[in-house]
Amino acid sequence: MAYYLYVSRQDDDKISIFQMDAASGRLDLQNEMAVAGGPAAMAVDPQRRFLYVGCRSIREISSFRIDQSSGGLSYAGTAPLEGEPVFLATDRKGKFVLSAYYYQAKVAVHPIGEDGVASAPPVEWLTTDSGAHAIQTDPSNRFVFVPHIANRGPNAIFQFRFDETSGHLTPSSPPQVSPEDYLGPRHFCFHPRLDILYFSDEQGCSVTAYRLDTSNGTLTSFQTVSTLPDDYRETNSCSQIQITPSGKFLYAPNRGHNSIASFAVDEESGRLTATGRVSTEPVPRAFSLDPQGRFVFAAGLESGRLASYRVNADTGVLEELENFTVGNRPMWVLGIELPG
Repeated sequence: MAYYLYVSRQDDDKISIFQMDAASGRLDLQNEMAVAGGPAAMAVDPQRRFLYVGCRSIREISSFRIDQSSGGLSYAGTAPLEGEPVFLATDRKGKFVLSAYYYQAKVAVHPIGEDGVASAPPVEWLTTDSGAHAIQTDPSNRFVFVPHIANRGPNAIFQFRFDETSGHLTPSSPPQVSPEDYLGPRHFCFHPRLDILYFSDEQGCSVTAYRLDTSNGTLTSFQTVSTLPDDYRETNSCSQIQITPSGKFLYAPNRGHNSIASFAVDEESGRLTATGRVSTEPVPRAFSLDPQGRFVFAAGLESGRLASYRVNADTGVLEELENFTVGNRPMWVLGIELPG
């Protein structure tokens, strides 16, 4: 197998393509793909044959074929949009691209053709509320969740039923769940075995765990843990969130404190225990675990640099490895595994 890391650089109109050494985590720049229009959010289909890129300044989703032997990209098509996509994901079957629109207060579902290209018009262009920041289907592909931050948004997670045949969304009952505190749910990830979701809280500077009722697709929170030291009083907000494939460790970057918070995950209850923080690049908006869960790569939006870390297999604590320049305004980091 071979491992690759893609970094979208919005202000350079490029995507950097790195090959990752599976043993050391060392990155080797393979190529830079020109992508017009401010490339930002990225997603890959379940078979890892296509990369989908949200271009914010020209408002489109661009589709690229992934060369299975080299990780290289070739342009395959474009779907025009009516807004600026801040998040992309495919459904679990790879038939649709789902996207969220922070400023337009919308979510969309675009069909993927037999040629692997995301096409327009969307089968859904649905109003939710301002501050929509992410959208994903659950592992069963029956439910969809859309977190909305506080401040600019309603501080709520919208809940939908998802028709995997048509791509249509139907509000669940209740249609949303709202945190009691001013948390501002932003991004989320699924536990690999338990019916639990973890949300990064942008305004709350925390991670909140929710149980998923698989009978009706609704969420109930059961724990919130801070990402910050107890004595930190400066400005901060949380960005993305990821859990290792083993389900043992979870990570959430801090923008302001400029660190990556790490957590141990109880294998039975899914409860979190904070295990510390490691310093990282200024404004770590985007980061990614590698597919094995052995390395973390974090991009500094302000510095244009990428920092890499090794995951301690016993504790989950991060050990810094490399740090180097990638380019202007890295907006997304995505690691994938290919046959090689």
